[in-house]
Amino acid sequence: MAQAVPQSMRVITTNNEMSQACREAVKPVGLVPTMGALHAGHLSLVDQARADNLTVIVSIFVNPTQFGDQKDLEKYPRDMEGDLEMLRRHGVDLVYAPTVDEVYPKGFNTWVDVGPLADKLEGLQRPGHFRGVATVVSKLFNVMRPDRAYFGQKDGQQVVVIQKLAMDLDMGVEVVVMPTIRESDGLAMSSRNVQLSPNQRLAASVIHRALCQMYLLWSGGERNGDVLRESARNILRAELAVDEIDYVSVASMVTLDEQTTIEGRAMVSAAIRMGSVRLIDNIVLE
Repeated sequence: MAQAVPQSMRVITTNNEMSQACREAVKPVGLVPTMGALHAGHLSLVDQARADNLTVIVSIFVNPTQFGDQKDLEKYPRDMEGDLEMLRRHGVDLVYAPTVDEVYPKGFNTWVDVGPLADKLEGLQRPGHFRGVATVVSKLFNVMRPDRAYFGQKDGQQVVVIQKLAMDLDMGVEVVVMPTIRESDGLAMSSRNVQLSPNQRLAASVIHRALCQMYLLWSGGERNGDVLRESARNILRAELAVDEIDYVSVASMVTLDEQTTIEGRAMVSAAIRMGSVRLIDNIVLE
């Protein structure tokens, strides 16, 4: 059922009502899928959707099927009231905020497998993660049938997976990828950043510094993937223990395979752990 929110923004919680609202919406329709706890990165997607479309929809749903750790799911930040106020101020027309039972009703057992793209990088660290992502995004696309959907480059592997999903399944959705929004010290904005202690927050910018070093080497003509990876590891090791570095990668933007010699578009990325908080970031080489 819809809730009354100032300035005509509607909050909808059921698939049927959401689908009906989208059928009646003025086209084109832009969708920004989120898990809430919104920050300036999310709002940059909303603003671009507002500029490109006549109807803007934001979904807020903490998707349990992309979490391997139940504790991680439980502690994921949530602020529905604050999120709705921000979205109202940014001119959103419709908000889809379903319950878990609405998205995954009793007896649900159909999943979207995106193949080898899900088995690398984040997929190695978080088995089943991209099956959950691909399934929930497919359901959002099917419920709302948007013309465009907006994602941030900060989740680089997710972007590649969703672009492939939309193309392979002929979903008819234009996947728009927007630049990563960063804090003043370079740290990529993330809903998880609020979980960092003050000391961890100060140290967290090391991940961006490491990626920038890789980019500088590449822009100077270096094409050896091992040289780039080791340069980043050296910077990370200066501030982190070995077991806090999950991976450093130089991968193809098409296959996500690690590159020995960099050819074409590639993505340098890294994942680190600071206490219970896991941070990821990337830069595209192009």
